[in-house]
Amino acid sequence: MSDPFKTMSFLDHLEELRWRIIKSLIAIVVGAIVTILFVDPIIDILIQPTREVSREMILQVLTVQGMFMLKWGIAFAGGLVFAIPVLTYQIWKFVSPGLYQDEQRFALPLIVLTFVCFLLGIVFAYEVIIPFSLNFFTSMGYGDIQTNVSINYYFSFIIWLMIGTGFIFEFPIVSFILARIGLLTPKGMRKYRRHAIVFIMILSAIITPPDPVSMVIMTIPLVLLYEFSIGVVWVAVRQRERR
Repeated sequence: MSDPFKTMSFLDHLEELRWRIIKSLIAIVVGAIVTILFVDPIIDILIQPTREVSREMILQVLTVQGMFMLKWGIAFAGGLVFAIPVLTYQIWKFVSPGLYQDEQRFALPLIVLTFVCFLLGIVFAYEVIIPFSLNFFTSMGYGDIQTNVSINYYFSFIIWLMIGTGFIFEFPIVSFILARIGLLTPKGMRKYRRHAIVFIMILSAIITPPDPVSMVIMTIPLVLLYEFSIGVVWVAVRQRERR
């Protein structure tokens, strides 16, 4: 391992961590500013699923400051998404002094794959989970009763769902890192597969709407991600053994 990591004092580590956090926050703020410049087209994209439900769904602003809070909430969420590569880079730079030289070459691929996997999670939530959930809930309507929904509640629902799904799609990346440092093995993941599936179901129940259908829709791709991660871990272990 590299010498700088060994020679840095505890206070030096805290100082470095502080600057990494500051740079990450700046990246989020910059991303939020970029997002707020395009917030109206983004809102139009995010409300598109409500136009495609089988039963009419009407979004309403129920408070005076509703749209103001909504736009800044979207800006913060967008800032977080745009800052993912920077956040990943800052985390990597903080831990990289403690890694072997051949492990540090994974920096750029991991940063790119982290962002790609996060975006795949967002797209999956937007294209699959959200439309299905909206159709499921609006189908529970009755007679001439209109389905009127607070726009703030709607956006809180879909943004939480998309960002949560994005983070869950990072599982293969996390598995690769843990395997490289020796904390995960393919044998261990296969051994605890049943436990993992139970945990996945619990996690799906937390991040999806409170209905079994949405939970199942989320559980299936997560189980597939787990199986894919076993292969990722196998590759990482083979590379570590050849080091």
